[in-house]
Amino acid sequence: MIILMSSRAMNLSDKGNKNPVSHFILMGFPSSPQIQLLYFGVFSATYTLTLMGNTAIACAVWADRRLHTPMYIFLGNFSLLEICYVTTTIPNMLANFLSTTKSISFVSCFAQFYFFFSFGCDEGFYLCIMAFDRYLAICRPLHYPRIMTRQLCTGLVTFGWTGGFIGFIMPVVLISHLPYCGPNVINHFVCDPVPLMMLSCSKDVTIQFIYSTFNAFFMIGTLLFILCSYALVILAVLRMPSAASKHKAFSTCASHLAVVSLFYGSIIVIHVIPGSEHPVEVQKIVTLIYSVITPLCNPLIYSLRNKEMQAALRKVFGTEILSVKIHQKHSQGLVNSLENKFFICVGTKVIPPKQAAMESKPPSGTLMDSAPQQHIHISYRQNLTKP
Repeated sequence: MIILMSSRAMNLSDKGNKNPVSHFILMGFPSSPQIQLLYFGVFSATYTLTLMGNTAIACAVWADRRLHTPMYIFLGNFSLLEICYVTTTIPNMLANFLSTTKSISFVSCFAQFYFFFSFGCDEGFYLCIMAFDRYLAICRPLHYPRIMTRQLCTGLVTFGWTGGFIGFIMPVVLISHLPYCGPNVINHFVCDPVPLMMLSCSKDVTIQFIYSTFNAFFMIGTLLFILCSYALVILAVLRMPSAASKHKAFSTCASHLAVVSLFYGSIIVIHVIPGSEHPVEVQKIVTLIYSVITPLCNPLIYSLRNKEMQAALRKVFGTEILSVKIHQKHSQGLVNSLENKFFICVGTKVIPPKQAAMESKPPSGTLMDSAPQQHIHISYRQNLTKP
């Protein structure tokens, strides 16, 4: 944030015939006010469903001890990351649908730029981590407990959250130090680096090259790592003798590959080569796919074919708790319908009351005091079984 403020001060100090930019205008999706309200309703519902779905997965992983394994720990953190990812863009986009100015300050724009793409990089790292975990579990099952230790799992979770924030500092600093003199209209719904660089007064080819190289290394590098990991996984699965094991392994990998396809299939086209000519509307739609649609679909993809996750989600939503309460209520009704039964214990024997009375009655012709004393006590026991 201090760097961004100094960048703004540099722009303000640029005198002459230039008018320094203090804010930007995010055009979003220009349309009539009625259509803007429709967009607001659609994206509000999308944002709500995204939060609910990813929160449900994170809570299921946290609440169910059966899911306290590296694969589900990574999945739970990935869902939390998706929540942070969509929160960097959709709330501001919803506010712009209801706004007439649609302005965003210089600092806020670059803060959104930094967090949006840092979380995006973290998603790529987590997809690599999840692919590596599946490779170890399927290709090295005997060595998996020794390799995937608690320390390694914690280190991978930490790297998945911090890697993007560390790696994306340089591109944000370089682009924020470009001079912005006007115009300040961004024909996008997010502070994207490509239109920001196009608004700069100086077309710095070096910064564009550095940004393109950084994205190329990150996107292509992580994608190749994921594809190589799953290629080895598929080869290992094909060698499995059991059809059930093959089906389970393919089901797990298919969900991961579906998310990889949604995320990387759209993001590489736009951000690896920013100098290429893409129609503005195409850029918006592609950005919408990986920033809004993919986080919405991830909970469905990971839960539809995963029986363990489905069971954990049912537990979170109270289905199992409700069934237990119904069972307890039914059992209590059976208990109340039964008569309470008393048993008299003599020594270690439990006998019916009548028999106990006859056995404890002293023989005729003897005194009570002279009869051998037995310790007699009464116990109360409910029969909880059905009659």
